[in-house]
Amino acid sequence: MTPVIAAPTDTHEVFNQSTPLADLNLFDTHHALQDALRLQAPGLDAAQLQPLRQLGARAGSAAMQAHARLANTHLPQLHTHDRFGRRIDEVEFHPSYHVLLEAAVGAGLHGTPWAGGRHAHLLRAAGFMLFTELEPSVLCPVSMSYAATPALRGNPALAAEWAPKLASRAYEPRMAFVADKPGVTMGMGMTEKQGGSDVRANTTQAVRDGSDAWGERYTITGHKWFFSAPMCDAFLVLAQAPAGLSCFFLPRVLPDGTHNALRIQRLKDKLGNKANASSEVEFVNAQAWRVGEEGRGVPQILEMGTMTRLDCALGSAGLMRQALALALHHTALRHAFGKPLIAQPLMRNVLADLALESEAATALALRLAHAFDQPDDPHQQAMARLLTPVAKFWICKRGSHFAQEAMECLGGNGYVEEGGQGVMARIYREMPLNSIWEGAGNIMALDLLRAMRRADAAAALAQELAPARGAHRALDRLAAALPTRVEEMATELEARRLAQDVALAVQAALLHQCAPAAVFGAFCDSRLGGDWGHAFGTLGAGTDFDTLLQRAMPR
Repeated sequence: MTPVIAAPTDTHEVFNQSTPLADLNLFDTHHALQDALRLQAPGLDAAQLQPLRQLGARAGSAAMQAHARLANTHLPQLHTHDRFGRRIDEVEFHPSYHVLLEAAVGAGLHGTPWAGGRHAHLLRAAGFMLFTELEPSVLCPVSMSYAATPALRGNPALAAEWAPKLASRAYEPRMAFVADKPGVTMGMGMTEKQGGSDVRANTTQAVRDGSDAWGERYTITGHKWFFSAPMCDAFLVLAQAPAGLSCFFLPRVLPDGTHNALRIQRLKDKLGNKANASSEVEFVNAQAWRVGEEGRGVPQILEMGTMTRLDCALGSAGLMRQALALALHHTALRHAFGKPLIAQPLMRNVLADLALESEAATALALRLAHAFDQPDDPHQQAMARLLTPVAKFWICKRGSHFAQEAMECLGGNGYVEEGGQGVMARIYREMPLNSIWEGAGNIMALDLLRAMRRADAAAALAQELAPARGAHRALDRLAAALPTRVEEMATELEARRLAQDVALAVQAALLHQCAPAAVFGAFCDSRLGGDWGHAFGTLGAGTDFDTLLQRAMPR
């Protein structure tokens, strides 16, 4: 009898694939972040850094990564009415969204720094970057709460009641009056259909309606075209008052416990930022209280925009670091043509170039954050004014190109979403947002020109670059030329190039002070030496690739 041979059931063995990058401490493995912190705050001790280490461990855990995936795949749902027909205007989030937001608030990434503490803004910035590596979408209400908190000082009564709750590390998603909640979040509503960044074109109207314990009360009628995080407890909105465009405080729940007349029309269907519920809203005689003087809305919103623009730079730098970590991890495990991808010369060049860009972005973003810890220092305030548009423009502008190149390191695996498990794809979709939000590239370049008119910009910039004088010929040439260009006031046509060159010069000076000589030298040779390639992976053959890659490895 002829024996029966069973047909094989397995078509192939899965091998030579990467593994998920999980359960690592994002702070302990981020040497560029640690060194940038030491430069800006050399006196920080282990106890002061411990909260960042704890956040790094939690943000790098597989459990929190699962929450990030779920929050981005189970999208927010708008409920305009309840089943009885009553208007409720509520957004329902997946439970993972609340887990993530509770973690961010618990880490003090929202209004907590305004309660005081040495290096409070710098440490908060480092934490914001670490959390961005985990999940950036939920940080929208966190960032807006951070920016809105100091603006409330324009209404002392509101500040007295709301500021302590905005600094609280308690997260309470329930919609209730502020007195009944342990902690609150705030959002903003500025842009309208017809205006966008030109908020002076806003048509929303504010009509005075008396006064009470919170000050001058108005009714607001109009709309907002981009109204992110509509489930926040209150919002700062712009509306036209008799004296001109003014800033108003608009709560979701009024002092009598009723819901304010804020109508959520729909949620935005966006490229990325999926876990965050960006919305379109209308106000139908909604109650609001004036913050600051009538007609002073634009200066107030510019002040708040400074803080949210800082967060755009921090967020993009955080996303760069996560994309780089994923690329390094994958190429260390994946083999091609007889050796690991990371050992292939061209891939080493690309990865080292990405590592340079990531480290420079980290150094510049934290330098900017450091300035906000020193409001009484004239040089720091001048640099805050100059570097806010510069950092927001350059780091965010580089982000999308960076993400595309990092994705390419993973090949097809980087392009796959796979139910939210494709983190690189999520990063790629997220990257353009920080460049657009709070003023796109042209707005930032124009803001830099305004900053140069308000301060002795050339002297401040020269002081900032002084520690690196004589360290590299290319940097010396650029540093020598910048004051003249600043003093002669670049035209609008040249403003983007000026923003780029200021960013590169400051990044180089920072790397000279906080990074190994190999990092500083490679950055200056490639970015300032006049032979900069138009794509990542064009570093010269003399680059110390080993040092750059070992420093950036996530494990």
